[in-house]
Amino acid sequence: MRWDRNYDSPNVEDRRSEGGAGLGGLGGGGGLPLWGLFAVAGRFGWKGIVVALIVVGALVYGGNLCSGSGTYDRAVDPRSATAPQPDSEMTHFVGFVLDDVNHTWRDQLPGYQDTRLVLFRNAIRSACGTATTAVGPFYCQLDRKVYIDLAFYDELRRRFGAPGDFAQAYVIAHEVGHHVQNLRHLLGRGEVSSVPVELQADCLAGAWAKSAETRGLVEVGDIDEALNAASQIGDDTIQRKATGHVQPETFTHGSSAQRVGSFRRGYDGAAAACGIR
Repeated sequence: MRWDRNYDSPNVEDRRSEGGAGLGGLGGGGGLPLWGLFAVAGRFGWKGIVVALIVVGALVYGGNLCSGSGTYDRAVDPRSATAPQPDSEMTHFVGFVLDDVNHTWRDQLPGYQDTRLVLFRNAIRSACGTATTAVGPFYCQLDRKVYIDLAFYDELRRRFGAPGDFAQAYVIAHEVGHHVQNLRHLLGRGEVSSVPVELQADCLAGAWAKSAETRGLVEVGDIDEALNAASQIGDDTIQRKATGHVQPETFTHGSSAQRVGSFRRGYDGAAAACGIR
């Protein structure tokens, strides 16, 4: 993806210095069957994307999800040498993509208002409640902000087999898609939770990708990176990796085929193809 590596976004709030201090545990999932844990993860954005494998890893290796000693927490320990720093290139990248998506929807959708993005590490308090890195990136409709721990991108590449900067951009565009839905009063009263809502956000991510392509930001292979990411984080693919079988009744985001198809629909038909005007 072509982008300005010196870009600083006024819409990014860096709260990584808080480090989740004083937030305590989120409450246990102990005793829940695996399908129940998939459902609980659905309280925040990208529900089930990370949680399924984290939970299984914790059960296998004896980690404690509440105390922060699980396998995932060790894998993305912010004190490690590879943890993102406040002035890292990734911070500039996230801000560039966020503002480009905002700009796209300001131009195309009447009444659109920019969303902001909060960078956090380990855990964060949002208007929607307390969340840890384990829930993945999410959008809170109550404060109209996107939240992300940049360590998620390492998991996206390493654990889910979805490398590439445009795969990372797709994550942001998907969450901003929820902001579009929120402005159009399509999210209801609770947190993002239904498969159709998630697929519509994927569709909007595809529509943004096409806009970025027409403006010369997309390089060869970028769209394939986004499509691969959509496939790798389908509920069926994640559940199969985590448990060896698939339970469609617990899906929170849709199957790999559905997610890929939704992205393609937006890419081919713009926001109108996603039911947004």
